[in-house]
Amino acid sequence: MTRLTDATSATSATGATSAAGTQRSRTVTLLVLGTVAASLALALGAPMATAVIGLILFGILHNLLEIRYVAGRFSGLLGRPFLDLLVALTTAIFICRLLAGIVGRPAQLAEILLGYVIIALAARHGLDGRRRHLAWAVLTAAAGVSLAFPAYHFVVLTHLHNVVPLFFLWEWSRRITSRRGRQAFRAVQLLWVVAIPAVVLLGLLDGSLTTDPGIVRSVVGDGQTVLATSAPPGAAATLLGSRFLTVFAFMQTMHYVVWVALLPRVAPDASAAFEARVPWVTGPRLWAVGFLVAAVFAVLFGVDFAQGKALYAALASYHAYLELPVLLAMLVGARSLSLLPAPPATGPTSAPVPPAASAAPGGSGSIGPTPETAAVAVAPDPEVAT
Repeated sequence: MTRLTDATSATSATGATSAAGTQRSRTVTLLVLGTVAASLALALGAPMATAVIGLILFGILHNLLEIRYVAGRFSGLLGRPFLDLLVALTTAIFICRLLAGIVGRPAQLAEILLGYVIIALAARHGLDGRRRHLAWAVLTAAAGVSLAFPAYHFVVLTHLHNVVPLFFLWEWSRRITSRRGRQAFRAVQLLWVVAIPAVVLLGLLDGSLTTDPGIVRSVVGDGQTVLATSAPPGAAATLLGSRFLTVFAFMQTMHYVVWVALLPRVAPDASAAFEARVPWVTGPRLWAVGFLVAAVFAVLFGVDFAQGKALYAALASYHAYLELPVLLAMLVGARSLSLLPAPPATGPTSAPVPPAASAAPGGSGSIGPTPETAAVAVAPDPEVAT
């Protein structure tokens, strides 16, 4: 009788955990959906002000938080000495970006070459045999196109960088063990990464577009610097340019939301893993540095927006190029991913979990802490159909 009572209690507890996990999953999805609506409204109403103010407030901070997440979650892939080589090549790109305003095209071409070298080394690091050679062949062709059209290369790179969160969110969503919950979460991500930009670029919202600098006119002047960053060459002053500006403002805002608000909240294990590698970089210190440097850049942007943007772009090269090997690994299923610890099935309000924690399905429809741990790294947790 006692055993039956214990079993009933355990079943009830599991059901309660499952229901709570499902509710947390639904809450996260609805919050992201609400953020999508608010970001789109801002981007349509004042795209240039949205882009510039977002950059000033969250540009540096999101760099630091993204590096923390990527280096913590994918520490098995970004190990030494590969990480040392990656940092050295990115530092060379940092120098190229600083020199671009002085020497122009040669520095841009050098950055393009270095960027493809990083991806090629990532392919060598993570791929085997035929897949590695195929990746190198594709990279060679892509590098040829980029070197022939460098201006287009950097515009494409600017917009693709804002797409990057989709892949990290897709990977994170495997923690949602409810199939419906996982599909709903992923559908919302596709909404803001694919559907809404397509609607804007196809001209379906042309009646709502504007390129007026508005409240940031004193910082950016007529805004041509901002337009030139987001629009294809020669299209900055056209309707197409305003569409690209709106897409850029919207995507950049969502990009910041993911790195500054969402992933630090729902994936505390990545932060814990990073702090285990670099214990002196605690969360409060990282945020303090982010806001302090943001204040310095706010002054630089106010004095000379173009020069401030150039310096910011140089510093941003570290987080932008650090993510490339991880993206390649996720896209092609590189062998290096098998070295990664499985992410814990954690909800948005869970406490940080030690890096050694192993993900285990917590039952149908749940995202909750697992009591099991593993002493060795295992492959990322598979999706659980419910």
